Order: sequence, then structure tokens, then C-alpha cells
Amino acid sequence: MAATSSFNDLLVAAKDRSLPPVERWNPHRVGAIDIRIAANGDWFHEGALVKRFAIAKLFATILRLDDGDYYLVTPVEKLRIRVDDAPFVAVDMESDGEGSERRLLFRTNVGDVVLADSEHPITVTKSSSGPRPYVEVRRGLRALISRSVYYRLVALADLESDGEVSIWSAGQRFVLGTCAADDRAD
Repeated sequence: MAATSSFNDLLVAAKDRSLPPVERWNPHRVGAIDIRIAANGDWFHEGALVKRFAIAKLFATILRLDDGDYYLVTPVEKLRIRVDDAPFVAVDMESDGEGSERRLLFRTNVGDVVLADSEHPITVTKSSSGPRPYVEVRRGLRALISRSVYYRLVALADLESDGEVSIWSAGQRFVLGTCAADDRAD
């Protein structure tokens, strides 16, 4: 199956996106700021919702993860913020191809587009409320895959004979979970 032009356009846009080199910035001024990213991807400053999407989108470009803490980093300062779960949410997904030739593109709530591959793996953790699926966006920053996108992802996945539910993207196999023997179709 040939890739659609919109899929390829998104892929090109993802590769061409220029981001500030926050990984190279090591400012001397380090502190904290009352900014929190909620589990649903909403940004808050001093308890108030950041209503201007452009502000959250800009801050997302200077976000960095260091030793388990999240920071907004500029050449002159590094400010710790709170993140309830993951800093981003994957709100949409495009699929191209089938089986091991499949490619999956995820779009986040702040406009990042990422191809799931060896550098941007899909991982699933277990919690008391069920599976928590993520895709790595950049430099350790992950996006929680929204419930509706996860359902679409699982619908595309394969059920292996050993009970693993997995999906391929960009030549990589990602395990989404396992099915109990009782749940497997005969």
C-alpha cells in the first residue's frame, strides 16, 4: 500500500521541525516556577489555566527532563516545573502500511509530530486504572497516548500466539500488553 501524501507531508514536517538546543544549554541561574502540566496536557501557571495555546506551545519547545525533573530551559535560566504524568498527550495518530511495514505517526496536543521507531518507542505501563501507553517525543519527554488513540492503536495490533498484543512501526515491534488465555479467540 502506497503512503498517502498527507502522511508523507506530516512525516516531512516532523523531520524538518527545528527546536531550540536545550540539551546544550547549562545556565547558572537555576530555580523553580509555579507551572504545572496536568495529566490531560493542560498547562497551569500559579493555579490558573494557561488559556493561550501559543504560550504552552512555546514553553513545550524549551522543556527538558533532567534526572527525573522537568525544566523550562533558556540560555540564561533553568526553572523546574511540575508534571503530573507526561508533559504531552498524543491526541491523534496516522497509520500507513501493514504488518512489519507499518508506520505510525502521532500528533501531540502541542503540535509535535513523531514517528514511532527505535528512537521514539511506544511503551505501556500498568496502573490501577489500566494500561498507560506512551510514545517518546524527544530527549526522554513522553506523550501519554489518549484513550481514543490507544483504542485505534489496539485495533490495528496483532494478537500473537503467546498472548502478546503487539504492533509494528518503522521496522520496530512494540508490545502493547498481553491477553489471558481465556480472552484469546479460538
